[in-house]
Amino acid sequence: MDAIYRSQRHIYDLTRRYYLLGRDRLIRRLAPPPGGTVLEVGCGTARNLIVAARRWPETRFYGFDISDAMLETARANVAKAGLSGRIVLARGDAAAFDTQALFGVAAFDRVFLSYTLSMIPDWRGAIEAAARALAPGGVLHIVDFGQQEGLPGLFRAALFAWLRRFDVTPRDRLAQAVRVAAGMVGGEMRFTRLYRGYAWAVDLRRH
Repeated sequence: MDAIYRSQRHIYDLTRRYYLLGRDRLIRRLAPPPGGTVLEVGCGTARNLIVAARRWPETRFYGFDISDAMLETARANVAKAGLSGRIVLARGDAAAFDTQALFGVAAFDRVFLSYTLSMIPDWRGAIEAAARALAPGGVLHIVDFGQQEGLPGLFRAALFAWLRRFDVTPRDRLAQAVRVAAGMVGGEMRFTRLYRGYAWAVDLRRH
């Protein structure tokens, strides 16, 4: 990841705003309880955490990423936004993390993954780990590339070819994997196609 993002991190937010669709919808849907906790798995530059922290000022935010280069940028962005006291960052692996060890927090009211699963080799493991990090009544929110099922075939082929250049693979079994995780932790799943299938959004609410 550091090899990929060592230079891209400087222009990441400027370029990704045009095609990582559905991120702000996810943030609006977080609606954490007052004084609650929110975790982003694969926080990248902390763009999402900063937007969410400004929207939900009574909430504590946490994020981790496997890329040291991205975390360097994330910490600088959080400090520049004046949110170092409300956003805690750490280095961790999405498929195998211990939030108690990373943050001293055992479970979270909200956990989210935004355009990360398409880059994680063990993406099913990441979903299951995120589901286990939920407190009772907590919600896991996911948004990522869909299968472009409502868009022209040429667009789909061109987009997938372009994404492969960056080791990005849209997960066609995303809903099934979240359903399995819901069964593991005791919860229910909701699946939504966005922008004619350009993006897929999945929520898992733990009972």
